Amino acid sequence: MKSLFVDTSAWVAIVNRRDQYHTIASEFYRKSFKEYDRLLTTNLVAAESFILLRLDCGLDIALSWWDRITTSLKVEMIYIDAELTSGAFNYLRKFKDQRFSLTDAVSFTVMEQKNIQEAFAFDVHFSVAGFIKFP
Repeated sequence: MKSLFVDTSAWVAIVNRRDQYHTIASEFYRKSFKEYDRLLTTNLVAAESFILLRLDCGLDIALSWWDRITTSLKVEMIYIDAELTSGAFNYLRKFKDQRFSLTDAVSFTVMEQKNIQEAFAFDVHFSVAGFIKFP
């Protein structure tokens, strides 16, 4: 089963029409539904995405996005636990010279554990951590 990790930067770009990456994100998102069996994200990514969408686009749009991803058969939300958090802090220690957020590090840990190499993201940190970033 081919999976793609979806980052905050991608979710926001898909939904927010004023985002600089909106057009390319929307096109890649439609394409990803055909090319990938599963789109994975985390509850931390979702929390970041929700607040950014609420602030930039309003509560109704943020809630609509939340409803779509949580009812989609293609999207799987990974909820973090102590093991993922511990793995994330290992990433933060390994990449001391980088300004990764905890959300980034949890994302990398999930990708590593699930053997996912590809991320839908506009955040360069995914490339720095050794993953393939699309689009």
